[in-house]
Amino acid sequence: MNKYLIFRTDRIGDFLLTLILIKCIKRNDKKSYIVIVSSEKNYHYIKTFNFVDEVIKLKPNFFSRISAINQLRRHTFKITIIHDGKNRSKFINFFIKKNKSIFINNDDIKSSHFSKIKKIIHSLNFSFDNSDLNILQNPNFSYNKKDFIILHYDEKWSINTYISEYQNIEPSDEQFLDFINKIILKSNHNLVITTGIVTPPILKKISLRTNSNIKLIEGLNFMQLQEIVSQSKLLISCHGAISHVASAYNIKQIDIIDVNLKNPYSNWTSHFRNYFPVYRKNFKNLSAEILSLLN
Repeated sequence: MNKYLIFRTDRIGDFLLTLILIKCIKRNDKKSYIVIVSSEKNYHYIKTFNFVDEVIKLKPNFFSRISAINQLRRHTFKITIIHDGKNRSKFINFFIKKNKSIFINNDDIKSSHFSKIKKIIHSLNFSFDNSDLNILQNPNFSYNKKDFIILHYDEKWSINTYISEYQNIEPSDEQFLDFINKIILKSNHNLVITTGIVTPPILKKISLRTNSNIKLIEGLNFMQLQEIVSQSKLLISCHGAISHVASAYNIKQIDIIDVNLKNPYSNWTSHFRNYFPVYRKNFKNLSAEILSLLN
């Protein structure tokens, strides 16, 4: 049995990138045993994957680091991979029994995260296959497949609840109602509007005025959101972990992004399939551009 330790002590979207690497390892090394050091944010999600053999949750305190070291020292790893690039992970890794360590520099913006994964795969003398991008299992869900479009409207649509330096894209009530009705008219598909745990105020105000072709689903956890995306025809959302889900299922997506020269979105999306990014701009122009991308 060859044991691999991967540090991913950040968020769900980051782990979805690492899943490409994990699937490749599992395909190339049938005797592999994968251990992940996770954060509190992604621990429960990582636990849902049966090709991850063990998950150790790292809490943001020194005692948790010591506990993680004690648990990990039960193993001798063939490879440890510090995929999150965090100093806390490097600290823990120093005390682990291993043959080799691979350190990833996530501050290097000249290379995409996918190219870094392929570099790791090459260093392991493994081969990459495009099937490694199919990282998510097909869930069971009650909707008929691909008969609806998802508009994921979460806190990222408002600079009051997200990053204030970003371009404001928040619509008025009238603009938003006009937009969602045009989506249905142009696409000839039903529309499902999803939210995160908290429903934005605009959806509370207009939900009773929408038509029968529009369904609002509130308060979803990430696993529920993933299931719905897997059955959809198209996802419209502001970039986040959900964007990685759409790519994993090869679902067409219109991804709303901001200009970020310090950390270009292309570094996160170079492996995305069926992908159409649009830059944040005032809602009148943004909605027109999104509608132009509907088929």
